[in-house]
Amino acid sequence: MITSASNGQVKNVVQLQQKTKARRDQGLFVVEGMKMFREAPRNWIHKVFVAEHLYQKPEIQTELSDYPVEVVTDKIFGQMSDTKTPQGILCVMKTPRYDLRRLTEKSNPLLVVLEDLQDPGNVGTILRTAEGAGADGVLMSRNTVDIFHPKVIRATMGSIYRMPFLVAEDMEKTIQMLKEAKIRIYAAHLRGKNSYDEESYLGGTAFLIGNEGNGLSERLSDQADCLIRIPMEGHVESLNAAMSAGILMYEAGRQRRNCGRGRQGNCARRKKV
Repeated sequence: MITSASNGQVKNVVQLQQKTKARRDQGLFVVEGMKMFREAPRNWIHKVFVAEHLYQKPEIQTELSDYPVEVVTDKIFGQMSDTKTPQGILCVMKTPRYDLRRLTEKSNPLLVVLEDLQDPGNVGTILRTAEGAGADGVLMSRNTVDIFHPKVIRATMGSIYRMPFLVAEDMEKTIQMLKEAKIRIYAAHLRGKNSYDEESYLGGTAFLIGNEGNGLSERLSDQADCLIRIPMEGHVESLNAAMSAGILMYEAGRQRRNCGRGRQGNCARRKKV
């Protein structure tokens, strides 16, 4: 049992919780809670840390019998945890790898592209919403908040395990690759000519979502095939990034479901704007 905060493993978990560089250098990240442990792909799990009080339960010992486990005192576990009310279990996970080409080779892929989003809750919620809406992947610029930040992980509610994601080192090059794969690029923008529900998203589609404060950069907006807007009533100028992304993804999902049910005529794509 680990009883000291000076233990090397304890120090490393704290570093992984707090430092993006540590996560990137080691290719590891941390998830917390029984739900996140039970939903985790087995081959992602590097090590499981369990608080003493939880490990005393025979059913927990049985459940963890096939995993590499370290038991720590409750006090030390509290220092390792990133939450105010630790659940007594956390896992050090291996960073997954995804290939952009595999995403773009799918039939009519639906993607979300995030440029420099900084709020962990927004990014985590977008991943969770993407899974719920049936999207195929989430792409992020290098300056977007680290997807393995503990607050992002919590906001995904497990979708981090199931929604493919990529960090684009060169966003403009990545957008060009999407275009070469016949994926139409839509930018959510205040200057959008058409309302989002006036476009067709039946073919390969990527939605560009910009930074919470500044929106999309002009550089990236100029690469879009079409600028779209979400109509606003009252004095509201725009919506939260996660809300906007959710509206767009679910509209795409609605169109695709209706097409499958024969509710949109021949389901032909509209002409480009």
